Amino acid sequence: MGDKGGKNDMERVGLFQEMTYVTIGDKYRAAGTGVFNEPAGKGKQMLPGGSKERSAKQDGYFAEKYGRVMEGEAYSDPVKLRRRHRMAEAKKNISKAFLPTNGKKAMNGLGTFFGTLGGNVPAFSPVSKGKGSGKNPLKNVLTNPGKRGTGYGYISVTLGKYPNNLPDPYDNDKQIFRKEVSQHKSQMKAGAFHLNMHPTDYFDNNPYRSDKPLPPVRKSAGDVTKKDGLPPFKPSNPGKLLAGMKAGTFDPYPSHSADAYGIKYRRPVHVVNKTGRTFMPSQGPKSTPCNSIVNQNVVRSVNITNYRSVTVL
Repeated sequence: MGDKGGKNDMERVGLFQEMTYVTIGDKYRAAGTGVFNEPAGKGKQMLPGGSKERSAKQDGYFAEKYGRVMEGEAYSDPVKLRRRHRMAEAKKNISKAFLPTNGKKAMNGLGTFFGTLGGNVPAFSPVSKGKGSGKNPLKNVLTNPGKRGTGYGYISVTLGKYPNNLPDPYDNDKQIFRKEVSQHKSQMKAGAFHLNMHPTDYFDNNPYRSDKPLPPVRKSAGDVTKKDGLPPFKPSNPGKLLAGMKAGTFDPYPSHSADAYGIKYRRPVHVVNKTGRTFMPSQGPKSTPCNSIVNQNVVRSVNITNYRSVTVL
């Protein structure tokens, strides 16, 4: 295939040279018979002492001897310490011990003053005291009793005074308005106040605007000789849209020439280079073979199984 201009096997795989083999001449070993890390099981191994449980003995602790916190300290009697504390507190008292006041007393019966705050009260004398000069009190307020009757259609029955009848002209409001207007005009000294400038809305007035009528238009001598019965001016037709009839172009659409059906370009046959071989383009970038994800997972599971079997052995 390579002699005829195609690619050889190495170029198809994507490698520059054939890879060498490491296991040439090795003896065949069945799967699962190999030993993993064989030198690790030879010679003297490390033997730990094992775990100890905590008990009343020193076993299970890191220190060989139990260290006490108060080792070598003098003995202290707690009862003796409490007595010394009470004696020191008693020396701080200036006088005798404080005694609270007596509690409240309860009454021993009705009509007695035992247990009261005021104490005994002397007996009241039945002799009446003489009256001094007193003023006679005034009479109470006297009101007129309510008058009988419903009040509708009767006078002098209500609490207030009956209102008097006052005249009420028909056009009283107009008369009041006229009176106010005449009073206002009498107080004016002159006429209404007028500004000496005309107010504008937003901008100044247009100086070129005039309300006067324009004079008649004068015709020249040449205009008089011309006829006024000419047809009106018409603009040119608007642009046409491009459609199937091709009417929107400036130039007429060219007619399609009839071409004979045939192959315009013929590819040459048996094109060879200087050496006489078929021309092949330059090779592109090469790629290495890739394992599929399924194959990788299978190989990984097999390796893990072999490692566990070796570890158990």
